[in-house]
Amino acid sequence: MAASPSSSAQAARQALAARLGEIRRDAGLTGRELAGRCGWSEAKSSRIEHAKTPPSDADIKAWCRACGAQDQAADLAAANRAADSLYVQWRRIHRSGIRQSQRATVPLYERTRLLRVYCSNVIPGLLQTAGYATSLLSTITEFQGTPNDVPDAVAARMARNHVLREGNHRFALLVEESVLRSRVADASVMAGQLGYLLEVMSLPSVSLGIIPFTADRGMWTLETFMAFDEESVQVELLTAFVNVTAPGEIATYIKAFAQLQVLAVYGAEARALITSAIDAMR
Repeated sequence: MAASPSSSAQAARQALAARLGEIRRDAGLTGRELAGRCGWSEAKSSRIEHAKTPPSDADIKAWCRACGAQDQAADLAAANRAADSLYVQWRRIHRSGIRQSQRATVPLYERTRLLRVYCSNVIPGLLQTAGYATSLLSTITEFQGTPNDVPDAVAARMARNHVLREGNHRFALLVEESVLRSRVADASVMAGQLGYLLEVMSLPSVSLGIIPFTADRGMWTLETFMAFDEESVQVELLTAFVNVTAPGEIATYIKAFAQLQVLAVYGAEARALITSAIDAMR
């Protein structure tokens, strides 16, 4: 198996290899001793430790078992599997337009039972109106310089959002108050978008919290992220999409989400913030 040409993926491979080397040294083993315990050649141990050969999940489990570090095997195996998809540039994802990326995520949304979403910059995609999504995706397409298939991409996003009303799903969504007042679209579209938030809040599957400007921050503002059950976390950066699958890292994001939830207001208080933002659009 060849190493990924992606520098980010290779960096992840090197970080994994370095961690395996630390585990071996912490156990007081030489490369030869480790190889003997694992039942493979010393050369294989060296190739893995120097990131020349990506290890399999079985290799990682054997390595950790030989070093008495079985508790680290799950995180390391997950990091190994995720290396190639750890960091993917938006231009690569959107090389043929945005529609395909919207359609590709449908199975993940449909099988997720609890979706946690934190947005610090835009309205969450699941809660967007067609008008808001059109304005946002048009801006993204122009900025990235990728093929313009915005109408089809918007239609795909709206179709994906059927999970809000169908199936056995729960959605916990947090939005910074600044998002309500950021004019991603013109005033009429923004007013319609904010009005839709008031409507969707009544859905039994949806919990929408707004983190007000006045919140006494026990948790700082983070990048937008989505946690799909305990399976994965997707983080959106300016230039790339980051897919987090290591259990320990997923747990950290879920911990952060829980602390952000404490800062948010819900129900009547959240409605009041949304209504105030609508009034400011006039």
